[in-house]
Amino acid sequence: MNPHLASLQDYPFQRLRALLSKVAPPAGLAPINLSIGEPKHPTPEVVKQALRDNLDGLAQYPSTQGGEPLRQACADWVQRRYGVQLNAQSQILPVNGSREALFAVVQTVIDASAALKPVVISPNPFYQIYEGAALLAGAEPYYVNCVAANQFQADWEQVPVAIWQRTQLVMVCSPNNPTGAVMSLVEWQRLFELSDRYGFVIASDECYSEIHFGTPPLGCLQAAQQLGRGFERLLMFTSLSKRSNVPGMRSGFVAGDETILAAFLLYRTYHGSAMSPSIQAASVAAWEDEAHVIANQAEYRAKFAAVIPCLQAAGLTVVQPDAGFYLWVQVPGGDDVQFAQQLFAQHYITVLPGSYLARAAQGVNPGATYIRIALVASQAECLEGAQRMAAFCRDGFAALHSQMAF
Repeated sequence: MNPHLASLQDYPFQRLRALLSKVAPPAGLAPINLSIGEPKHPTPEVVKQALRDNLDGLAQYPSTQGGEPLRQACADWVQRRYGVQLNAQSQILPVNGSREALFAVVQTVIDASAALKPVVISPNPFYQIYEGAALLAGAEPYYVNCVAANQFQADWEQVPVAIWQRTQLVMVCSPNNPTGAVMSLVEWQRLFELSDRYGFVIASDECYSEIHFGTPPLGCLQAAQQLGRGFERLLMFTSLSKRSNVPGMRSGFVAGDETILAAFLLYRTYHGSAMSPSIQAASVAAWEDEAHVIANQAEYRAKFAAVIPCLQAAGLTVVQPDAGFYLWVQVPGGDDVQFAQQLFAQHYITVLPGSYLARAAQGVNPGATYIRIALVASQAECLEGAQRMAAFCRDGFAALHSQMAF
């Protein structure tokens, strides 16, 4: 067996299931799941119709590089969204969702035969694929804490020079999962300067970029262009899952450094990662349509507007994120795991403990006092969940908090 498998930790939702199995939810209440970031808004009709119209594609072997219509649709979208012009032949590569692509690119980029053990730097808290991919590639993960005192941005200055000298890849998530923070142009400039100095690749996970509150988040390619630089050692990962409510389609693309993308295409050719022609056709329809994206954004804005005041009235410190569909909420008493377990036991609401999304680094787990709330269900269900949570904070958890003597 691959010895690196032993270094993998349980996925956050495995840990959550084990935690909640120790308690029973109350009878008579409908469950409300606010733990997983799975979009629940309807799939756009334009996407479903394109899929129905192209079912003959199921009879064809797909090309790993993807068809020209899809690559061009992706390049056209980047031009409209970011004002960045890309070569659809060499700077765009369709992928089966950002998750598998983020994992696979680490296997492509990391040189485990280097004299010094390679490092993959990750924000902390983080999407667990970053860590697992690094470990299975034979690299050492290094976690950079993202805390409220720094507006949940990574403090690159706290990374030791000895770590930078071994770093081959930096994972970035902007808008961030789970905090919703968006990197500014100044922050991008600093990271680019470090990449120039130490030679590492930047993989920017931007799958939440189209869920925002009126100000489209800055993308990495857009930042590079504004700073007058090229896309060397820079890759953007994006997806239709959140933008277009099609997580089951597993469709996205990677864009940027054409030299790295050529190597990534070679890896993927052997890995067998190719998108079905039927899914490609539906993806073209999704990337070409913005009306459903605007409607999607409006739905999320309405949910945040309803939920945040409800939680604030119960004494929770809740702020609207820069983008994304998560609330990153500090819990009373500071025990996120106990809070999540008792919230489920008393009010049948499932949220994710923040400590499950982070690792202890520099002496602290930066997620340990937070919960992640995914506002993906209907507005009515999200608001009911917030109201139950508010009651829990005012009554049930206050008593529990007193008993635990924090």
